[in-house]
Amino acid sequence: MLYEPSRNVRRIQVNVIDRIDKEQVREDIPKFGPGDTVRVHVRVIEGGKERVQVFEGTVIGVKEGTGRASFAVRKVSNGVGVERVFPMNSPSIAKIEVTRHGDVRRAKLYYLRGRVGKATRIKEKR
Repeated sequence: MLYEPSRNVRRIQVNVIDRIDKEQVREDIPKFGPGDTVRVHVRVIEGGKERVQVFEGTVIGVKEGTGRASFAVRKVSNGVGVERVFPMNSPSIAKIEVTRHGDVRRAKLYYLRGRVGKATRIKEKR
């Protein structure tokens, strides 16, 4: 017969995991959503030196959650589309600046991958 923990033990395990997740949530992150243009300052370690690299682009998706939240940012660099997924509560993110608030009607903007030039523009919220 297999060992199955009682309901109380499982409830305690879930409470511990929730508590750990809440401790890791950062409070200094501004409110933003899909369509917004953000400037993400990322800490990069090369060799023994640490520097801050800026990645600026349009947020194409946000995954909600407590400790596991993440967001995807897309930019076009030298004619090539570059996407990067950032964990929301990562210590490697120095800061996030919201440059523009976009006016979009959907949660995931993956259709921007197939667009080029002026077709990728998003209206600004007023």
